Amino acid sequence: MNKLLTYLIPVTVLFMAPTVQSEPDQRIQLDLPEPMQTHLLASMRQHLVVIDQLLGMLAREDFDKAADLAERELGMSSLDKHGASHIAKYYPKQSAQFGTNMHKAASRFARVAQEGDALAAYKALGEITQNCVGCHATAKVR
Repeated sequence: MNKLLTYLIPVTVLFMAPTVQSEPDQRIQLDLPEPMQTHLLASMRQHLVVIDQLLGMLAREDFDKAADLAERELGMSSLDKHGASHIAKYYPKQSAQFGTNMHKAASRFARVAQEGDALAAYKALGEITQNCVGCHATAKVR
């Protein structure tokens, strides 16, 4: 009896679960040459690494280190490092705006983090990621 229940319960739950249907992908396809696609994807993965590092630094209250990292890797002063001027011309206006806003938000985060107010710094970090989410919700590379 126990063996029967072991199999019946998961199967019953599976059939009772609501069916999830995926919606067609409505995001804009960015028309980038292959080398730029590879570069952009690598850059965005690096941005995620930096955001993860920033979260750790904020948790440890390393505000000055977080400010320095954010400005150096994500802020407006990082644009040349990422080759932003070369790739931006391929972006639709909305995607370019998300990118610019993300870099501006990172520079604002750096200034806020230097003040040492954790809550304000977390809110400022949220402004960075809101632009990432917005862009990824409206555009795709591949």
